[in-house]
Amino acid sequence: MTAEEAEYLHDALSDCCLCHRSCHVNRLAGEQGFCQMGADVYVARSALHFWEEPCLAGSGGSGAIFFEGCSLGCVYCQNRSISGVAPRDHMSSYVMTIPMLADEMLRLQAIGAENIDLVTPTHFIPQIVLAVSRARSKGLTLPIVYNTGSYETERSIGLLKGCVDIWMPDLKYYSSELSGRYSHAPDYFTAAAAAIASMFDMCGPAVIDADGHMKKGMLVRHMVLPGHTRDSKAVLEYLHDTYGDKILISIMRQYTPMSGIADSYPELGRRVTDREYDKVVGYAIGIGITNAFVQDKGTAKESFIPDFARLH
Repeated sequence: MTAEEAEYLHDALSDCCLCHRSCHVNRLAGEQGFCQMGADVYVARSALHFWEEPCLAGSGGSGAIFFEGCSLGCVYCQNRSISGVAPRDHMSSYVMTIPMLADEMLRLQAIGAENIDLVTPTHFIPQIVLAVSRARSKGLTLPIVYNTGSYETERSIGLLKGCVDIWMPDLKYYSSELSGRYSHAPDYFTAAAAAIASMFDMCGPAVIDADGHMKKGMLVRHMVLPGHTRDSKAVLEYLHDTYGDKILISIMRQYTPMSGIADSYPELGRRVTDREYDKVVGYAIGIGITNAFVQDKGTAKESFIPDFARLH
């Protein structure tokens, strides 16, 4: 690592404020904040992933790198074994240095990935920036997809300028009551809306090539939760009023109740009904949303949750 790289990591990680938790911990000294991560980059899985939206997965699949830890820790998280919602011991994850992470991106390119899809990357932004720069210097040409829960600070988003080609943020909630209850973040909408605006300022309108592959721009995801169609409508209305058809929107129905969730959150102990999902999609159509992806009923099942028991 060069002295310049070491200084960059020190500035970003010695007083960590990458997300809106602003934990102010020194991760270089082994301290951990909400995300439960120090300075080491833990990768739970890196492989071709065929379940992203068609404009990203294409025929080759996204080169998805799933990072361990999370700045949100949603109580219903489908990746709970690596997010920190459930107890973990890192047994299924691998520590990757910056050169190793860069080489992994090149490996995914070599096996036919359509892009490099960085999943839950917020707490590793500094290391990712250095790894992408290194990988590009060694021949990486694929678009970089930033796949996030959207709880970054605007300053953190700024660190990614020139690094990310495609932004894929969630907009999980409009209601502060819901975001406080399910993601311990009553300020979520305000923070996420500001982060998404910063992302859009960098990328501009979505660019899709002649083969239907997304090369640049933003795709915002929203997952419909059981019993909360009103909040979903508010999210979609905000996105349409703010961005119109300049972004893509993915209306997801893949919510899967994880084991034990009904004990503490009984309202989340079931899947989204056809009526609920159709109501949200119908609302989106009614307000004029046209650049949107929808999911069929088969997406709400455990088989769509990645296997984190192996790296590749």
